[in-house]
Amino acid sequence: MADFLMPALGADMETGTVVEWRVHAGDRVRPGDVIAVVETHKGAIDVECFLDGVIDGLVPLGQVLPVGALLARVHAPGEAAAPAAVAAPAAVPAPATPPAGVAAPAAARLPVPPTTVPAPAAPATRARVSPAARRLAQALGLDADALAGSGADGAVVLADVERAAAARPLPTPPARARGFDPALMRQAIAAAMAKSKREIPHYYLQTTVDFAAAQAWLDAYNAERDAVDRLLGAVLLLKASARALVAVPALNGFFDNGAFRPGDGVHVGWAVSLRGGGLVAPAVHHADRRTLPELMTALRDLVQRARSGGLRSSEMTDPTVTVTSLGDRGAESVLGVIYPPQVALIGFGRIVTRPWVVDGRVAPRPLVSLSLAADHRASDGHLGGQLLAAIDAALQDPASL
Repeated sequence: MADFLMPALGADMETGTVVEWRVHAGDRVRPGDVIAVVETHKGAIDVECFLDGVIDGLVPLGQVLPVGALLARVHAPGEAAAPAAVAAPAAVPAPATPPAGVAAPAAARLPVPPTTVPAPAAPATRARVSPAARRLAQALGLDADALAGSGADGAVVLADVERAAAARPLPTPPARARGFDPALMRQAIAAAMAKSKREIPHYYLQTTVDFAAAQAWLDAYNAERDAVDRLLGAVLLLKASARALVAVPALNGFFDNGAFRPGDGVHVGWAVSLRGGGLVAPAVHHADRRTLPELMTALRDLVQRARSGGLRSSEMTDPTVTVTSLGDRGAESVLGVIYPPQVALIGFGRIVTRPWVVDGRVAPRPLVSLSLAADHRASDGHLGGQLLAAIDAALQDPASL
């Protein structure tokens, strides 16, 4: 018999709620089967099974559970079945202040501090609060003066604010909810990104890419096809990035337990802006192996499901790198924050027409700003420069993509 636990659907997930079971007690399940719908701060996610057997002991719907809590049990045919309903002792209660001793959920590969929210100190003995900690607390909706400080002479520092944000339970969503709360998403993103910037030694590189060859190829390709079969420039950016990561694998993977761990494929997390605010970055699996039309189909499907609900847990848990493209309406450049435990984020700005020197003469050319945010624990600027050069080279030969 094996336990099926609440999955960590991203580094910024702390709790989830099972709002729908797609199976019944006693059903046979196999790896890849969608067995439940879990509501998180990023919406409803279809959770896939990774076990093979008969499922039993399903938790009741509507309970807010931390990552790692028991959801069900899967046993081999012939084994004794689990109880009809699994109790959820690790459930996170709805009140804002959790009972003493309740363990905080751990984010995916990103440990969080202990979960008990410190009791507010009396105003008369309130310790100092650093300016950075106070700004972060205000952004996260926390009272900095009510936090216990771990700095010098009890001063409240950034780590104390991050600890309190991580320990704060999310309100219980309605059992039938299939959307997301933009405020909760923004708080979770802010906490995860603040922790990323604090703990990951970022370095940044930026270059400008001449997009003329790619644009000319794209125009010629689309001119011969119906609208439904045409490609967007984003697909070329995605494929060029995936191809470059094959050549520079040190930027495709995770930093875990003090060491770099390469990904088992190039699974590009494509950043999708949600209509209600916030964003998700589900994975396009094996992006380097797919043709451009296959990637276009995958991107359309991914964006549609990200905005309407229906992303799969496998798409949320295993991106090996994140790519963000600001599109036609975005800014001209972007310097991103790494999504842990990944070690790199590739950014593309809006394609703009600018003067550019071509064969010794100045001419108007479509240009795109290409940037890299990378983890200095896993690589350095030399490797980062190689990745940007490889992306540039791929875009100069779009027919090879």
